[in-house]
Amino acid sequence: MSDGRTCRVLPDGGPPSDETVEWTARVERIAPLLVRHRDQAERERATPVAVIDALREENIHRMWVARDFGGGQVSVRTGSAVLQALARVDASVAWQMGVQGAIGRMSDYLPEPVAHRLFRESTGLVVGGINPTGRAEPVSGGYRLNGTWAFASGAVHADWLVCAATLPRDDVLPRDDVLPRDDVLPRDDVLPRDDVLPRDGAPLPGGPRTLMAFVPKGAARFVDDWFVGGLRGTGSATFRVDGLVVPDGHTVDGSLLRGAPADRPSRAYGIAYYDFAPFTTASTALGIAQDALTAFRSLAREKTPARATSPLAASHTVQAGLARAEALVRASALLLADAADRVTACGGYGGEDLSALIRLAAAAVGENTVSAVDVLYDLAGTSSLYTASRLDRCFRDINAAVKHITLARTNFEMVGQYLLGGSLLMRR
Repeated sequence: MSDGRTCRVLPDGGPPSDETVEWTARVERIAPLLVRHRDQAERERATPVAVIDALREENIHRMWVARDFGGGQVSVRTGSAVLQALARVDASVAWQMGVQGAIGRMSDYLPEPVAHRLFRESTGLVVGGINPTGRAEPVSGGYRLNGTWAFASGAVHADWLVCAATLPRDDVLPRDDVLPRDDVLPRDDVLPRDDVLPRDGAPLPGGPRTLMAFVPKGAARFVDDWFVGGLRGTGSATFRVDGLVVPDGHTVDGSLLRGAPADRPSRAYGIAYYDFAPFTTASTALGIAQDALTAFRSLAREKTPARATSPLAASHTVQAGLARAEALVRASALLLADAADRVTACGGYGGEDLSALIRLAAAAVGENTVSAVDVLYDLAGTSSLYTASRLDRCFRDINAAVKHITLARTNFEMVGQYLLGGSLLMRR
């Protein structure tokens, strides 16, 4: 991996903001520490404490949390640049900080005292499982939670876990935090989840109602099952919770995440959770591909293939392949920057047109970056086979990253259906 300072071409062709310069400088300050510990993270399948402490010292784990809750409240563009810079050094670290960015966005949906407790009073990570594989049963004052959740990236260093769970079909959830719009029912109505209207007014497709429940890490039991090829250092283990009663104030109605959080003085962003989350995964994928380009250029200049008389860089095939990979990565950067600008400008009022654009951009970044890294991995020949090779790490990490639903190719199908007049679904 690079030292995080080798990608010098600005993705949008313009100068970065002062905020972006300041926050990427924080990554540069800790990059040598990340380099020293990244092999240890691979071996131990979790990021060392020293790295997490350095990230906390720079407040990177809270960069997308409201200032009122101890966060940096940086722009979408700046946070994306930070994740790209981290991924050029250690993709597992970037992935975990991206998770913090995504789950940190729920702080704007939680009651303010609870958000303050989880994100300001606590300095640990807040991670968990957003796929609703648990079940929440209503009880007096809250919900009884049971279930198992996989892919809890960074759980080793967490204080709190978020657990997505389905609710019984006859339960109702108050809509007291939904952003008021002309095309939905009044804020004081109470609706079953199946009848909630998305931002364009069309009924949601049928499906279970969901709840996001925040529980202390000590209430969960973990399974040591993170034995994988890529993103090994994330420690994305499985955990389960059995019969824990979660206070109502520590939960978020899953339907609210489709819209912007209600306006209040502490709100950091008027952007829907599901419109924000793709920037975390896509930024990490982009940083991995940027690192692969740097690694390959260095290798191509230094390596002379077996039985050849000139370095790899002299090959016309290699030159054309590198240029194509560069084009794919640059196109991805431009798409992501454009999406960041649009979500910043439109926020909670972009509707499904904005959601479709963001999902399309993220899916394109996923497809382009994995294609670019695959090309470079192949062009490097046998050099990329060794685990000590940066290209080997990039290959493994990018092919793990694009398995995430926000980068999955199924998004092309879903957005295409929407562009042809259908519903914008997560999956069929």
